[in-house]
Parts: sequence; C-alpha cells; structure tokens
Amino acid sequence: MFAFAYHQYGPPDVLRKVEYPDPRPKPDEVLVKVYATTVSSGDWRARSLSMPDGLGWLGRLVFGVRKPRKPVLGTEFSGVIEQVGTKVTGFKIGDAVIGFPGARFGAHAEYITMRAAGSLVMKPATIPFEIAAAIPFGGTTAYDFLVNKGTLRAGETVLVNGASGAVGSACVQIAHHIGAHVTAVCSSSNAEMVRQLGANRVIDYQTQDFTTEGAHYDMVVDTVGSAPWVRTQHALKRGGRMLLVAGNASDMFFGGLKARLRGKKLIGGVASERRDILKTVVDLAEAGAFSPVIDRCYAFDDMPLAHALVDSGRKKGNVVVSVVS
Repeated sequence: MFAFAYHQYGPPDVLRKVEYPDPRPKPDEVLVKVYATTVSSGDWRARSLSMPDGLGWLGRLVFGVRKPRKPVLGTEFSGVIEQVGTKVTGFKIGDAVIGFPGARFGAHAEYITMRAAGSLVMKPATIPFEIAAAIPFGGTTAYDFLVNKGTLRAGETVLVNGASGAVGSACVQIAHHIGAHVTAVCSSSNAEMVRQLGANRVIDYQTQDFTTEGAHYDMVVDTVGSAPWVRTQHALKRGGRMLLVAGNASDMFFGGLKARLRGKKLIGGVASERRDILKTVVDLAEAGAFSPVIDRCYAFDDMPLAHALVDSGRKKGNVVVSVVS
C-alpha cells in the first residue's frame, strides 16, 4: 500500500509518499480500505511540533523526542472493510465504516487496521465518504467538551471562540442542537457561514474583543488558544465555565485553581476518543443536526497541499483528502 509519511519535523514538504506492505488484521481487528481522510490540527501539530506556549517539551514527549514516533499521520477516515479478524463478530467484509484512530494516527494511507471494539462505527448510507471522514475529530471533540465535560444545557448562553474551524463549527452546531444561545467569534468573511450553522450572534475578532464588551456567558469555549483565562474570566458569569480545547501551559496546568478563586470553572484536558461518543455524533449527522464543514477536498497525491492549507491558518472547517477517487 501507499501512504504519506514523515521522518523529521517540519513544513509540509517533509511528507513523502512511500510504499509499505499491506497490513494484516489481528484476530480482533478489521482491515479497512481508506476512501477519505482529513488533515486535522492534530496532524499539523504532530508534523510541525507547533505547540501552545510552554508545551513544546510535551510535544516531543508525545510525538517523539528526536524524530516522529508514528510516521504515518491521519486521525480520522471513512472506508470499506476488506478483511475481518477471526474473532470479529460486529463487522463484515463490505461494510462502509467511519473510524477514529485519533492519537494512534495511521489514516493517511490506502489501508488501516482498527480494533473492531475500538472507535469504529458503521457509515450511514446517506452520508458521502468525504463528509463522513470529517465527522470524528471535530464532532467528538465538540460533543465531549460541551456535553460531557461542560454539561451545557438548553437556554444557556455559550460563546465559541474560533467558530469557523473544524472543532469550532461543530461546537456551534451541537450547542444550537442542545438549545443554547450561541455567540460565534470568527472573521467577518466567515460570519454568514456560522450563522447558517446556528449561531445567534457573530463577533468579528478583528474589530471586537468579546472579553471587554461587557457581555457575560454561562460558557466560553476556546478552540484556538487565543483567549487565555486572564482575559476570558471577565466574560464569564459567576459559576460560568470556560472550556479550554486549546490554550497555554499556565492555563492548562493551573487554570482550574485560578478559576475556582474567582467562583468560576476552567475545564481543560484531552477530548475522549470513545466509540460511544463517535456513534453519538454520527447519529447526529445522520439526523441532520450536525454536518462537518468542508473547506477543500484534495486528491491523495496532493496530501502536502492539504497540509499547507492547514498550516496557513486560513481554513474553514475541515480539509479532506480523497484516497479513492
């Protein structure tokens, strides 16, 4: 099989299309022919080692001290099962599936093996492969933070900082589905898009600072790391929650204590990659309550160009790579 791999950290041109032996599933695994994948912010961080302030050392510990520990990136995919292990009972050859290897990576390839009991679910027939591939990363992150960690409730006010990205656009849709009043922070060029996703109000971060305008929210979600606690605390109601999807080292490690001293909460950590969360967001997508935003879809051979778009910081939603054209 062919895959895109990297053996040193750096810009998109460190990626090389290489040939590997076709993987074989273990007894509890399935072999999936990948139809579509994405380049996520997780792939960008792993490839470039671009980490939030103060967390560069953690990046090397996670991804590899001297060189990448996992040369084939790719956190999510859609595809069709071609082989099943001898102990697999929940899937069969020919099943169309959505998979979320997450931090295990490996989806930037023509084939991938996944544990049948892992984060792998059936793909609804109504959802195209390219859209299906973009559901797991943004959808599960948004759902885990909003619902599981933040316990967002109908009628509450929530502000989403970075509302036009993969996670941010998912947050807007899921918060709207829950019944919250959603304020979206993004550039003016993406304002109409996030309104169509369900935002009740849009703030242009280039001309307005939501932390100084005087409004107070039940919840603020920072998906891009540009709203540290020292500023965001002023936009939270007493007892309000800040969800830190991305942020600096100080807020990651000490934000909870700083927030409690102000009678508020700061909730961070890593989003769960559990199968039940993936199944929930896929069900939401099938019901029409959530649809991942797609910026562009590239051919497999153009994988470095897809990485370059993510590196630019100007993508809207997800960047998809079609492996099977």
